[in-house]
Amino acid sequence: MGLLVLLLIALCAAGVRGLYFHIGETEKRCFIEEIPDETMVIGNYRTQMWDKQKEIFLPSTPGLGMHVEVKDPEGKVVLSRQYGSEGRFTFTSHTPGDHQICLHSNSTRMALFAGGRLRVHLDIQVGEHANNYPEIAAKDKLTELQLRARQLLDQVEQIQKEQDYQRYREERFRLISESTNQRVLWWSIAQTVILILTGIWQMRHLKSFFEAKKLV
Repeated sequence: MGLLVLLLIALCAAGVRGLYFHIGETEKRCFIEEIPDETMVIGNYRTQMWDKQKEIFLPSTPGLGMHVEVKDPEGKVVLSRQYGSEGRFTFTSHTPGDHQICLHSNSTRMALFAGGRLRVHLDIQVGEHANNYPEIAAKDKLTELQLRARQLLDQVEQIQKEQDYQRYREERFRLISESTNQRVLWWSIAQTVILILTGIWQMRHLKSFFEAKKLV
């Protein structure tokens, strides 16, 4: 029971990531997110433009857009779309592993932003944290108890996905370790064979040298 509580706490802490960062007009910023398979991810962002006169960040103009691109661990593009200065993107992972989430602005089209800075507030929600439970409760007409049970079931399902992903990582690491050990073994054998052949060649060469000098 205690382990389940710890897993739930860790999952709740890891399921939501909020941050902000600064980018230039042609700069792309990418993030790596470890995501189990068949997991929904929602990203919410808003942008602020640097005002040189007031020297503060102000809400961006409607003409400013952000391009969001997501790639799975195999490098396949999962999402590639142009959004506005404030928006929300959603995708579902189909391959477990590190997903690359990249954002950049269309600032080259805007003279107002040329040479300026942009602050991007990004909030990424993974798994059951991406579910809008008030909306689900209203749509399915769930009571508070039913909604809480639904949340717990979603959390247990997400924990199962996380455990499957950890097993997948462990299996992949084991295969890499075995492959590395096998390569080290074959390299050691090759070195030993080379040393033996080199020793035999040196002995034959020395024997030939001494015979030529009539010392043997």
